[in-house]
Amino acid sequence: MTVLCVRFLLPPMYEAALPRLLGLLEEFTPVVQALPPDGALADLRGAERYFGRTALELASVIRVRALALHGVDCVIGAGPGPMLARMALRDARPGLTRAVPEDEVREFLAGRPVAALPGVGARTARTLCEYGLDTLGRVAAAPLSTLQRLIGARAGRELREKANGVDRGRVVPNAVSRSLATERPFTRDELDPGRHRRALLSAAEELGARLRAVDKVCRSLTLTVRYADRSATTRTRTLPEPTAHSAALVGAAYGLYEALGLQRARVRVIALRAEGLDPAEQASHQLTFDPVDEKVRRLEEVADRARAKFGPRAVMPGTLAA
Repeated sequence: MTVLCVRFLLPPMYEAALPRLLGLLEEFTPVVQALPPDGALADLRGAERYFGRTALELASVIRVRALALHGVDCVIGAGPGPMLARMALRDARPGLTRAVPEDEVREFLAGRPVAALPGVGARTARTLCEYGLDTLGRVAAAPLSTLQRLIGARAGRELREKANGVDRGRVVPNAVSRSLATERPFTRDELDPGRHRRALLSAAEELGARLRAVDKVCRSLTLTVRYADRSATTRTRTLPEPTAHSAALVGAAYGLYEALGLQRARVRVIALRAEGLDPAEQASHQLTFDPVDEKVRRLEEVADRARAKFGPRAVMPGTLAA
C-alpha cells in the first residue's frame, strides 16, 4: 500500500481550509493531489522509506495531527494505487483506515457492483448488468472480446484491467479540481416550485462563496434534478463569461430550472455543479456602466469577509433567512 485517499470531515462552506490541510500531508510527501472540496491523494512510496513506517502507520499520524493542529477529523483509504485507495475510502470510518493490501485486491473487488468502479457510468453499468456482468468478479472473468463488443475496444480493455486490480493511475501533484458541486435534498418529495427556487438560490449562493474563497471562476453550470421515482434530469449551460459572482450563478440556475418546464414534479434532490474552473486572475470581466452591478459586487466582497469571520450563515439573502 503506497497511496492514501484522505477525506477531511469539513463542512462544505469551509473549502478554504483545505490548503492548510494539504500542507499537513506535504510534510510527509511532496506527491499530493488535491481533491476539493475536502479530500486529497497522497503517494507515500518515498515517505515509507524515509520515515521507516508503513503507510498505515503514517495514516494514523496524519489523523492525529489533523485533529491536534486543525481540529479536523478525517477518513482514510489506502491501496496500491489511486483507484483502489478511492474505493477503500468508501469503507473507511473515522479512527479506522480501510486498507487494501496487494495480495487481497481481487478478493476486495470481486463482490462489488460494477458501478462501484471509478469511471463506470450509469449507462455502461446498465449495459453490463443486462448481460449478467453485474459484479467486478464477473467482469474480471469475462472474455476480453465480450467486453469490447459490449462497450468498445479501449473501454473494454481498461475495464477488464481495473476489474482485475490493475491500477495504472498516478497521483498528480497540485492537480486542480475542474468542478465544485453542492446539493439540496428535501425532507419529503417537494411539489412547490417556490421551494425548488429557494433551494436553487441557496445552492448557487454557496457555490459562489466557495469559488471566491479559492479564487476560482467557472465557465458553466450544471443542474441535476432527482425525482421521487429515482429518475433524474441534467442540464448544462455555458455562462456568458467565467464568473464566481453569485447573482450570475443564481440567474443561470433559475434559467436552467425554468427550461425544464416542470409541472407538479415530485422533486427529491436539487444539485448544482460549477464546471470548467479557472484561476480568477486569468478571467476577463465585461465592464458595464451599471452602478448597481458594481455595488452588488462590492457588497458581495463585504459579505464574504463577514462569513469568513462569523460563519457561513452570517450573511444570506432574506429569502433564505426566513
